[in-house]
Amino acid sequence: MKAKKTYAVFGLGRYGIAVARELVENGMEVIAVDADERIVNDASAFLPVCRCADVTDAEVISRLGISNIDTVIVCMANNLEASVMAVTLCKEAGVRTVIAKCGNEMQQRILLRVGADKVVFPENESGIRLAKNLLSSGFIDMISLSEDVSVVEIDVKSEWCGKNLIELNLRKKYGFNIVAIKKGETVDINIDPEQVLDAQYTLIVIANTAKLGKLK
Repeated sequence: MKAKKTYAVFGLGRYGIAVARELVENGMEVIAVDADERIVNDASAFLPVCRCADVTDAEVISRLGISNIDTVIVCMANNLEASVMAVTLCKEAGVRTVIAKCGNEMQQRILLRVGADKVVFPENESGIRLAKNLLSSGFIDMISLSEDVSVVEIDVKSEWCGKNLIELNLRKKYGFNIVAIKKGETVDINIDPEQVLDAQYTLIVIANTAKLGKLK
C-alpha cells in the first residue's frame, strides 16, 4: 500500500506551476511535465521531478509511468486538442482521477465527455486552492475563510451511515460544526440532530484547518 498519493501535472504555466509547487511543498510526490524544454529547466529549480515530454503520445504516457499515478492534473486549457488527448490517454492508462483545466463551458463539456473526473475554471479556482483540496483527501471542496478556518464539503463516511448526529458527536470528535447537509441538489440548513445520515448526503462544515487531518 502506497504511503502517500502521487500526482502528475501536465502543463507548467502559472496554474500548473501553482498546483505542482503547492503539492511538492506539502511533501507530495509530483511528476511535472511540459513540452517546452525552457519551461521545464526553469521549473526544475523548485520541482524535484520535471520532464520535457509530449503527453499527447501514448508511448510517452507509458514511459512516464502515468498508470501508477493516483491523480493527474491537465493544465493545458490553451490547447483543447492536447488536453483531450492527455485526458483520454490517462484514463486509458487506468488513472483513477483526472482533473482538467478549461477555458470555457464548451471545453468543460468536451473534457467531461472524454473522461475527465473534474474540470476547473482557473478564474474561479486558483491552482493553490485546487492543490489544497487535493491535499485534504476525502474532501469534495474547501474554501479558506482565514488562515485558521475553512468551509469544507465532505462525504458521509461509511461508518457514519445509519447513525444520527447526536450518536456520532462529530463536533467533539473532529472539532467541526455542521452548517448544512446537501441531499442531491437540495441544501438543508435547518439541521435536525436526530437526522440519520446516508451515504448519498454531503456535509458542509466549518472547521479549524489544522484539525482537518483527523478526517483523512
